[in-house]
Amino acid sequence: MAQPQRNFLDWIGEHLFACPFRAHFGFDCPGCGFQRSVLALFRGDLIASFKFYPATIPLIFVIVFTIVHLKVDFKFGAQLIKIVFASVAVIILINYIYKIYTHQLI
Repeated sequence: MAQPQRNFLDWIGEHLFACPFRAHFGFDCPGCGFQRSVLALFRGDLIASFKFYPATIPLIFVIVFTIVHLKVDFKFGAQLIKIVFASVAVIILINYIYKIYTHQLI
């Protein structure tokens, strides 16, 4: 019998880390969905990535920009990093409040 072709992203999707916060307390933490969001982003599905975790793309941007800023030293790079990082924190907080309000934590 022929086995269906599986790629590396399918394998990763089956071996995601379990959330210790959820395992211990029984409901999602503010970071739940990030792994699935990054996986959807690797697959090229921006909509699914945003639905899983809206802060993924800005978070990846701030990490990449920080690495580039450490090498190039932009004039206003530090201020931009602070602003984007604060924005990412606000997005995470709003998303978590939305999950609480719509009963999506469990």
